[in-house]
Amino acid sequence: MSNGPIQSEIEALLTAAFAPTQLAVINDSASHHGHSGDDGSGESHFTVEIECAAFTGVNRVQRQRMINAALGDIPGQRVHAMALKARAPGEAK
Repeated sequence: MSNGPIQSEIEALLTAAFAPTQLAVINDSASHHGHSGDDGSGESHFTVEIECAAFTGVNRVQRQRMINAALGDIPGQRVHAMALKARAPGEAK
């Protein structure tokens, strides 16, 4: 299955902003079909797992702010829900 346009944009923006050592953008929309926030696009809910050196020494909240800033209007406006799992290299998953 190919990535949709929003998923591809998320991957491109995070790669450009952080040069991650690991990045997974997982489309969870199918499991939320018919629930609140499901807009029928098939790209309403995502999980982002990212590892990069920029997160070294940065707390969880600040990491989330950094990711949200890199993604612009995607979280909360173009995507209903996004779970973030951000870590620095060497941190446990």
